[in-house]
Amino acid sequence: MSHLMNTYARLPIAFSHGEGSWLTDTEGKCYLDALSGIAVNTLGHNHPDLVAAIAAQAGRLLHTSNLYRIPQQEQLADKLAALAGMDEVFFCNSGCEANEAAIKLARFYGHQQGIDSPAIVVMEKAFHGRTMATLSATGNRKAQAGFEPLVSGFARVRYNDLEAIKAVARNNKNVVAVMLEIVQGEGGVNIADVGFQRSLRALCDDRGWLLICDEVQCGTGRTGTWFAFQHAGIRPDVVTLAKGLGGGVPIGACLTAGKASRLFKPGNHGSTFGGNQLATTAALTTLAVIEKDGLLANAVAVGQLIRDGLAQALAGTQGLVDIRGQGLMIGIELDRACGELVTRGLEAGVLINVTADKVVRLLPPLTFSADEARELVARLAKLIGDFLAAR
Repeated sequence: MSHLMNTYARLPIAFSHGEGSWLTDTEGKCYLDALSGIAVNTLGHNHPDLVAAIAAQAGRLLHTSNLYRIPQQEQLADKLAALAGMDEVFFCNSGCEANEAAIKLARFYGHQQGIDSPAIVVMEKAFHGRTMATLSATGNRKAQAGFEPLVSGFARVRYNDLEAIKAVARNNKNVVAVMLEIVQGEGGVNIADVGFQRSLRALCDDRGWLLICDEVQCGTGRTGTWFAFQHAGIRPDVVTLAKGLGGGVPIGACLTAGKASRLFKPGNHGSTFGGNQLATTAALTTLAVIEKDGLLANAVAVGQLIRDGLAQALAGTQGLVDIRGQGLMIGIELDRACGELVTRGLEAGVLINVTADKVVRLLPPLTFSADEARELVARLAKLIGDFLAAR
């Protein structure tokens, strides 16, 4: 690794292959994957439908660029628009690119309204990416430190706090949009209240603002509906997707509806690789398998099984603060920093993650079975219980 830029605190392990919810390292040890590449491997590893579709497409055509029509891209846009109730889709390669598109779109919209310096309301503990604009929208000073000056045009408020957003509206006439993660993944698996979402939708309608929902991590079926905003029965003006959309192949998307649609024209935005034949084939296949195999219902049932199992196994444990989540996006909050649980998890043959210092984050593939859920609970409850007992 001597020539790799030192941008990751990598764990001392490498994987050789995977099957379903299991990974095998180069030494032959097996691990139960409760992270799925940070919400990326929606169908687990080596899913036969996805492997076959990718292989077949690779044998025909990988990429031609957006100078030409791409039938798979058109099919995927139609499918996403139908599932989300949206109107238009822009394809890119990642979550931060999808969010960059959303930020540019909001500013472009503001200029159409005669606002010279458009502002976007963003949330504390949010994570929208690591490009300069998305980093500036992110509510994490540790991630921002050393990269100043940040991009201006963002007003930050507390998560789930409608009154704070109203206060910004009274004092800043340049606001054109609000950017919200329905479930904050990096921020600690924090869930926006249904009432807050509905009230925020009404406020945006009243003010003529765009409501941007960042579903890069919580979208594509992870919470048990196609999109997390659907739990509240609202429709955003802009939705961003990535991570699990391609089942492991990089693809991002920025979806628009209503007044956010038909704004961009040729030359306003673009992407060299965005939505190429390989990526859109992978995404179409991922969505088809989710639908065919009933994986939305599986996410609800198995996610509940994991949360209930952990709650029962850890009942009365000192130091356990909360177990929360939607579908297969789960956070176990402890009363202390617990990053060492990641390494302990490797020893116990389970892949987990710790975010916001004190929250164990679980993001299993949507194909996770009930038996695998019970196995995860057994291994993880022991890990957490032993960790908390060692005060």
